[in-house]
Amino acid sequence: MPESFSREVPEGSNAPKVYGKRNPDAVIEARQKRLYRRQLSGLPARQLVLDHVERESISEKTGWADWKRVQKWNDEGWEDEKASILSRVQSLRLSIIEKSIKSKNFQTAILGLEHLARTAGIDEPCVGDESVKLNIQIEKKQ
Repeated sequence: MPESFSREVPEGSNAPKVYGKRNPDAVIEARQKRLYRRQLSGLPARQLVLDHVERESISEKTGWADWKRVQKWNDEGWEDEKASILSRVQSLRLSIIEKSIKSKNFQTAILGLEHLARTAGIDEPCVGDESVKLNIQIEKKQ
């Protein structure tokens, strides 16, 4: 029997058992969490669900129900993290730029800097106080 199924509850504790016949919701949630972790493998949804069905020995209908729950968790997670995503992306960009410079991969560093500048709104070239203006006029033949 795997370790995860033999968890003991300390005596005097009012906490319910995590696994077992008396608490099937916890078993279902643990199964759904395994599918949630597995989705990061990059497989398409259908393949994920079919693999999940085979691994967990459940029906395909149950597998798709688990997938709907995982989709709901994804949506909730995105809503929770939306506010902090820009700062996380910026820190990743800075990290990529730093690592690419250290490894002398300057083309990647340039691309990272361009993206960083575009996000910051300073992607236009700085020419100075006097910018060059070209004015072309076409006159009719006389």
